[in-house]
Amino acid sequence: MSLGQELAPHLPFLRRYARALTGSQTHGDAFVRATLEAIVAAPDSFPREVEPRLGLYKTFHAIWSTANIEEGGDFGSENLGNAEGIAQARLSRITPLSRQALLLTALEGFSATDAGYLIGAQPGEIDNLVQEALGEIERQTLADVLIIEDEPIIAMDIETIVRDLGHNVTGVAVTRDEAVAQARAHPPGLVLADIQLADDSSGIDAVRDILAEFSVPVIFITAFPERLLTGTRPEPTFLITKPFQRATVKAAIAQALFFDAATVPAS
Repeated sequence: MSLGQELAPHLPFLRRYARALTGSQTHGDAFVRATLEAIVAAPDSFPREVEPRLGLYKTFHAIWSTANIEEGGDFGSENLGNAEGIAQARLSRITPLSRQALLLTALEGFSATDAGYLIGAQPGEIDNLVQEALGEIERQTLADVLIIEDEPIIAMDIETIVRDLGHNVTGVAVTRDEAVAQARAHPPGLVLADIQLADDSSGIDAVRDILAEFSVPVIFITAFPERLLTGTRPEPTFLITKPFQRATVKAAIAQALFFDAATVPAS
């Protein structure tokens, strides 16, 4: 099996991680492209002492660490808008290493040992880094949250997680029309949306309707993440895979709000 064939199954999930890390599909996918270009240019340098997924993420981190993102980097820095500027200001209050540890373990499911390998930290440091990231991000960001989910048990679980983080749940919608109506009645600061809804309507369409009227960060929840991580069209920045872990939802919420310029502390 060629190296390309070994890496192909892992690319959608590297895109998920890169988008969450940068807060942008455009910037995240650009880092993934740069990673692939580096591998193609020097295949003999690819880490073969570890499994392909670890080697892929390790190569990504080599690109990430040299891009100097705090200064804008080389990936479209001339197009950074106000939201990106606010996110960069927030980076001064929480280290990128902490955020990487959080996303690698909670979102991507790496062990502390593997996460340590990827970011150059000892395994024993990872737990402390994760707690540092969660503590700082949770203190920074509180929001009104709209949940779009037609499965009652899953909706209840998400609502519990959201409230445990200190956020307010404005409503739980089970159809496209209901979601739009609730957003209009109580404009949310964050939307958590399933893809397939109760009346066979689409959570994607519901979000599209909401975004036509409000600027709000969105996290999609789906059992088929690969369909929304192709890198070939406009796709979600933040994506959670079903079945999900509570830590995954917490990490995604924290990261989505971290990059949201409109979020203000709740009263």
